[in-house]
Amino acid sequence: MLISVYVPFVVTAVLTVLAPRLARRLAPRPAAWALACAALVTAVGWTGSLALLAFTGIAQIPQVATEGHWSVAALRAQDPVYVAVAALSAIVLVASVASLGVAAVRQARQIRRARQECAELPGETELTVLDDDTPLAFALPGAPGRIVVSRGMLCRLGHDERTALLAHERAHLRGRHYLFLSLWQLTAALNPLLRPMAKAGAFALERWADEEAAAQLGDRTVVARAVGRAALASAGTPRPGLLAATGGEVPQRVRALLAPPPTRRSLPFVAGALLLSVCCASLANAASDSDELVDSAKRAQCAELLATTNAPPTGAHRPGPGFHCGPHHWDVHTERRS
Repeated sequence: MLISVYVPFVVTAVLTVLAPRLARRLAPRPAAWALACAALVTAVGWTGSLALLAFTGIAQIPQVATEGHWSVAALRAQDPVYVAVAALSAIVLVASVASLGVAAVRQARQIRRARQECAELPGETELTVLDDDTPLAFALPGAPGRIVVSRGMLCRLGHDERTALLAHERAHLRGRHYLFLSLWQLTAALNPLLRPMAKAGAFALERWADEEAAAQLGDRTVVARAVGRAALASAGTPRPGLLAATGGEVPQRVRALLAPPPTRRSLPFVAGALLLSVCCASLANAASDSDELVDSAKRAQCAELLATTNAPPTGAHRPGPGFHCGPHHWDVHTERRS
């Protein structure tokens, strides 16, 4: 546990540095899925490691040890984690969970508000055109989702560019990209180290929609022009939707659209999968070591109580209310007597 419990922290740091840079060079759709998996696994690893480290300190509190029926002295003697580290882990864990709760409430309200706005839009078609000179274009999640475009935005685009804009927003709805955004924002709230990954994920979603629009129209230049003109038209205008063609780093998106389509490469994904596997395996190993540590402390408590009561090491014994020394607790005691 001394080493394995810290491995998820190292994996998180490595992916936080490398994943955003690699994601910009990969095909956007698999990159978005890879970033989502990485954020989810590392967030679980971060929380699990903090919980295991915090438990080693909490378990040494006499009241907790009494309820758990284990020996504080044995746990303290075998536990390799400093009390200060355990206390700091407990504080960070509580802060992370609280931040996650706040972010979850905020996300739920945002999605509910978007769905309500979607349901209140006039008409029943996928596209809703607002009679507004302000240039707006965004997608609202719902059942089904809706694409909202203002008259002001349509007037600033040509026919092919309008088609590209709608194809972009339709790709957001078809791919349920708002779920990806929610996942990244929640994991970043739980672990602040994942914020760069969340930002890279949002960019990958915009690139994903760009590439789908380009594939549908068969002309990458038209999509690049539509993205650029829409962004220039809406400059300084607040974006009311969760997803919009004017989102992300527009110059980088336009540059990518003017270049050939990104090639599919498997090596970065294989390396990332290996890192995530190491993270999961290390967390499982640390949890197993923690369980063995507690079980050993329980056996030590059994041996101490049996020694004070002079009870024979056979059968079952109840030194106190709510405590039971079963047959699996006699191993250490029997070895010491022999």
